[in-house]
Amino acid sequence: MAAVWHGEHGNPRRRPSSNGDIGGCGSVRRVDPGIKTGVIAILLPAAKKRPRTFLAMLGHLGLFGLFVIAVVDGFPVPTFGGPDILTAILSARHGEPWYIYAAVATAGSLLGAFLTFRLARQAGVTYLQNKFGTGRAPTILKMFERWGTGSLAATTAIPFPLPTSVFFAAAGASNYSTQKFLIVVGLCRALRYSLIAILASRYGGHFMRVIRHPTQYWGWLLLFAFIMAAMVATGIVVNRSMRATASSSAA
Repeated sequence: MAAVWHGEHGNPRRRPSSNGDIGGCGSVRRVDPGIKTGVIAILLPAAKKRPRTFLAMLGHLGLFGLFVIAVVDGFPVPTFGGPDILTAILSARHGEPWYIYAAVATAGSLLGAFLTFRLARQAGVTYLQNKFGTGRAPTILKMFERWGTGSLAATTAIPFPLPTSVFFAAAGASNYSTQKFLIVVGLCRALRYSLIAILASRYGGHFMRVIRHPTQYWGWLLLFAFIMAAMVATGIVVNRSMRATASSSAA
């Protein structure tokens, strides 16, 4: 029972108790603590589970979200390494074997790259001018004509801080072989996403910290870039040697 005290005019008043009674003259209302607890229990998990970013939303979609962001990455749209990060996140969860995530990311990336390639093949230099600027289009084409497969393989396999779609479009606007384009992009993307998925699946949180905060681990990233560049350079040298051998045999 709540204590009774007297106000300044001597009128008895009911003192509010600590169990939720709301005192005062007249009826007494009690707030059920269970109601408050139930509301909090319902609202807090929903707030915690609500995705805060577009990438987080795709992460909740799993393989489908990974496929979507990989397709978008093939277009002249900034994804800020979305397929790499999402592949690492999903692989670290161990929901599926690592090669499933690598295969889905590769398939989506190859589809997006091919769509950009086809759009540039149909529109020609106009596509490059509309997407990357009139002044940059000739420079992009000259760069691709000079380096060809090497530039395509390097930018596809190594996460350079520039849009890979530039070289997809340059390949489409030039006379680059469609079959060769699909083979180079498919193999390099498969190598890239497989390596990311394996490392994330094996090392989990450590690898995720590298992906999310790359500037803190620039030494390891440089080593990774050097290894990938060496592999791409080896492929280019082998390809040129095979061409030279074929040309000499034909002569």
